[in-house]
Amino acid sequence: MTEEKTVLVVEDEKNIVDILRFNLERKGYRVIEAYDGEEGLRMARTEKPDLILLDIMLPKLIGFDVCGALRKDGDNVPILLLTAREEEDDKVRGLETGADDYITKPFSMREVIARVEANIRRTSMASPAGAAAADSAMPVAGDLAINTDSHQVFRAGKAIDLTQREYELLTFLASHPNKVYSRVDLMEQVWNYGYVGDDVRTVDVTVRRLREKIEENPASPQFILTRRGAGYYFAVN
Repeated sequence: MTEEKTVLVVEDEKNIVDILRFNLERKGYRVIEAYDGEEGLRMARTEKPDLILLDIMLPKLIGFDVCGALRKDGDNVPILLLTAREEEDDKVRGLETGADDYITKPFSMREVIARVEANIRRTSMASPAGAAAADSAMPVAGDLAINTDSHQVFRAGKAIDLTQREYELLTFLASHPNKVYSRVDLMEQVWNYGYVGDDVRTVDVTVRRLREKIEENPASPQFILTRRGAGYYFAVN
């Protein structure tokens, strides 16, 4: 890496923290740590890490609430949830609070490193937004416009606050107008993970959150549409 990136690990099991720190530091990352949710939230706000590995079941403040508080702050740092739970409802709840992804324990370090590197690589591509970001954004459909230099999305000239994953999904679909992609296709193309089974529910949750932000009426979307039994597509007339 050309620049040292910081990963915040929020996890109450010290042995897991030690393993994560050892392997991440071997890859050149700076690792900071917190052992409860309140401390993790404080460090996320003050240290401004490049990525957060966030356990769900934490003392004082659970991971869902930490994630939700950061998103409410407008902080779009990539957040990967660490969870020992396999229930689908927990995964969906994490994504609905604004997490970018989740990793189920027990996990392999190869998987963790791959997820960390993929998410930091995506966010490192973003450039700081300039004052003229809205003016230089390219219209994609209707009054929706994307500035790929600043990684910002605008509707009628007003900036829309998206997570990096939501931005990536929108720009991928918009760059292939009217082409239908299955959930498995999108997991491979946008998430870069070969998910199978129920894990593709991740796409459904992200599409729903994206619609809530960019659509005038999310229940009757005009941009991201569903082709029943096939997948999703970005509609351009």
